[in-house]
Amino acid sequence: MPYMEQSLGQLARRIPGATGLFDAHQLDFCCAGNRSLRTATESLGIDPQPLVDALKNLEQRAATEPEQDWSDASDTQLVEHLLVRYHAVHREQLPELIRLARRVEHVHGDREDCPHGLADHLEAMAQELDSHMRKEEMVLFPMITRGQGGMASMPISAMRSEHDDHGTELRRLAELTHNITSPRDACTTWRALYTGLRSFRDDLIAHIHTENNILFERFAPAQVL
Repeated sequence: MPYMEQSLGQLARRIPGATGLFDAHQLDFCCAGNRSLRTATESLGIDPQPLVDALKNLEQRAATEPEQDWSDASDTQLVEHLLVRYHAVHREQLPELIRLARRVEHVHGDREDCPHGLADHLEAMAQELDSHMRKEEMVLFPMITRGQGGMASMPISAMRSEHDDHGTELRRLAELTHNITSPRDACTTWRALYTGLRSFRDDLIAHIHTENNILFERFAPAQVL
């Protein structure tokens, strides 16, 4: 079905990142989520084409595609891939997820199945993840791209340890959200939040895998237990 004929609610649930796009254009995808993109943009006098183009880009990013085998990429290519595909994307994902989580907790805080504490947990994750990525960007990755990866065993060890912490935080996220499963009667915002959380979780897992099992193994192979 063409984007213009789909409801804001459908698009928000189906396409990770659509909620942020709609929020930026003051399109109410929650209380007025049954309106089509066409009706919503016409009522506000908005040119819909840039929105359609942005939705296509978001959907293409989220689409399941055969993963490129990065094992044969050069160190510089692999670092650039990590920066663009994961570091930049996490910095886009988390502020919107925090905003949605706070909205859900504010509106549905009286419900037993509300993910109480999720927004605070995501905020802590965002701070820790940003600190982690900055260390890689400022110290480890420059060493690798300068051909000094063989001397990077200590920072690699520290990054692996922080990856373990991220894994613990993902498990806590699953506990807070019933394994990111929304109630059957969840509103559009709640469902959009969980769609985004699943995308973030999958990206972070792939991110850690690419660093631990491909990039870091080139310079400081992990001990097999």
